[in-house]
Amino acid sequence: MKKLIYFILLLLVQKVNAQKLGFTDTGTDTLQGITVHAFMLNKKWKDAPVAVALISQSEIQRSAPTSLLPALNSVAGVRMEERSPGSYRLSIRGSTLRSPFGVRNVKVYWNDIPLTDGGGNTYLNLIDVSQINTAEVIKGPSSSIYGAGTGGVLLLNSVPSFTENKQNHFNAGITGGSYGLFAQNAGYTFQNKQFASVLQQSHLQSNSYRQQSAVRRDTYNWIAKWQTGAQTLDVLAFYSNMYYQTPGGLTLAEMLKNPTAARPAVGTTPGAVEQKSAIYDKTAFAGLHHTLQINPSLSTESVVLVNHNAITNPFLTKYENRDETNTGLSAKLIYQHKIGQLTLQWVNGGEWLYNHSRIDDYANNGGIAGNVQFKDNLFANQWYVFSQLQLSRKKFTFNAGLSFNNQQLLYRRLTDSTMLHDLTTQNQQVFTPRFSMGYQLTPAVSWYAIAAKGFSPPTLAEFFPQDRIFHSELKAEYGWNVETGIKGSLLNNALRFDVAAYHFQLQNAIVMRVNAQGAQYFVNSGGALENGIEISANYRLWQKNTAFISRFNVWSSYSFQPYHFSNYEQRSNNYAGKAVTGVPKNIINGGIDMVTANHFYVHAILCATAAIPLNDGNTSYADAYQNLQLKIGKTIQWKQIMLNIFAGMDNVLNQKYSLGNDINAFGGRYYNPAPRRNYYAGMSFNL
Repeated sequence: MKKLIYFILLLLVQKVNAQKLGFTDTGTDTLQGITVHAFMLNKKWKDAPVAVALISQSEIQRSAPTSLLPALNSVAGVRMEERSPGSYRLSIRGSTLRSPFGVRNVKVYWNDIPLTDGGGNTYLNLIDVSQINTAEVIKGPSSSIYGAGTGGVLLLNSVPSFTENKQNHFNAGITGGSYGLFAQNAGYTFQNKQFASVLQQSHLQSNSYRQQSAVRRDTYNWIAKWQTGAQTLDVLAFYSNMYYQTPGGLTLAEMLKNPTAARPAVGTTPGAVEQKSAIYDKTAFAGLHHTLQINPSLSTESVVLVNHNAITNPFLTKYENRDETNTGLSAKLIYQHKIGQLTLQWVNGGEWLYNHSRIDDYANNGGIAGNVQFKDNLFANQWYVFSQLQLSRKKFTFNAGLSFNNQQLLYRRLTDSTMLHDLTTQNQQVFTPRFSMGYQLTPAVSWYAIAAKGFSPPTLAEFFPQDRIFHSELKAEYGWNVETGIKGSLLNNALRFDVAAYHFQLQNAIVMRVNAQGAQYFVNSGGALENGIEISANYRLWQKNTAFISRFNVWSSYSFQPYHFSNYEQRSNNYAGKAVTGVPKNIINGGIDMVTANHFYVHAILCATAAIPLNDGNTSYADAYQNLQLKIGKTIQWKQIMLNIFAGMDNVLNQKYSLGNDINAFGGRYYNPAPRRNYYAGMSFNL
């Protein structure tokens, strides 16, 4: 860590003399056409003083067109897990500690509209990968413009563009594969000078690898953009009907004996197959994003959204009906002005998210609702206001932001006359500042530094987890993150790189535990010291029109995460110095992208993950594994039709591993085995 920081500072002092390093720099970078929108910087990737990774559409298409998981996992510091098909967890620099299912402590926006609800949860599994064009991953505490959070931000984009002439496009795709995989999508796009609209439909189903792990999802969405004079209006609307079974965790002995099995009955607790464990989720979502250019210096952005989730969840010990209603508003006032060579941007605004959850629990009689256990009402209300100032002059950029965050939860148990009064969590209020600066060392290489305070209150699902106890004692986690890095391109733009080192002292870290019935709950774990190094590189070995190869890229990313608890005591156990649960110390991703002159292509992805501590005491570890994926295909252009035919393999090395572990699980039920070697093939066309 120290050596890397010294190296970065040395580069800053020497200003990266191109001649001394032995390469010729043209002054343009390999991402010159891509602008970073994070923190409203609107700068080229290399000049943006933020730890951000850009995921292009071509990177999303490196693997099977059924999941964002491989694309997100190729990013240094990011780990997406799949406990079973449809059950995702997303961590940015270790935040999976809090996510038994769903996405928590990572704020998610789609076309600048919040997908994260007022309770702090995001149903990322409702989105079909065919609906996403690009993504930005903001690493570390975001603060300021994005409010509370210690786990980062994911920005998804699929806004259609305008065209000078009216155009109509049709697209469709179909994929089939092992374990009954069948995926299909179709869409229609209309574009002209002032209006663009995309209608999409998708279907996904699979019997999956394990017992009680089938999945089915149907989605329909409409994305549109209008422009009239100084105003634009973006629309995001979708309906998703999803069903996925939940097989439950296995012990090591059970996994080695039969990795395809679901959790068996143990004692008086029935098994997953017997109880028909599954999640049924019907979601309707609508959001509007409006921009207005008042004058050359002043503009506004505003968002309004509403969505409804109807969720049914037969579980091992209960049958849950959950009805969620979410609303949200946000507004920004943006002032931009140029004074000589100095460019000033000042943004003020706020965001409000509200969630009402009605949760009814019944006995689970073999997948059928039995007698009432509990009926509960929960209300989550969170908002923040912020101010952010950005100054840019020639090679230098300075950004400072501050947000004031507020969260309040109200709980009422309707089936207990002694609890008809409201239980309210103490308002979790705090100021979170963020500072960053960037400097162009050369026309193609930049240095940046960040200091930000992270603050993340417990989510609704953590205050009121599966054990159905309202854990009002939970406290928010917080801490300061200090970071520095260099990024840009070298060797005549053939090599794109990003190197970062960070120090994050997390206090009151929220960690998941699992009781004897398999129900999750959460505790504060004291503190964790999260120092890390992230390195990403993409090297263009070849990009010429020859008789055989037209493009050949090699890419890699490395995450070094030696996280450990700094002060963590639970009863008589002292875990200080132990590795942070669920976080592998080393992750290496790499691959090749090759395209031939006659439009054949090959993508290979290798993800090597170190052993993962499965409990706070570090007495159990998941073995290290290497997952190799391969995809080959050919594109064919015929008149106005573009045809893409492809085939691929997942887990080419046929390794035994668990892609999503249940950390701190009672009885050692940590493991959710991933599929062995499997195959897929398909085709898509655009007209």
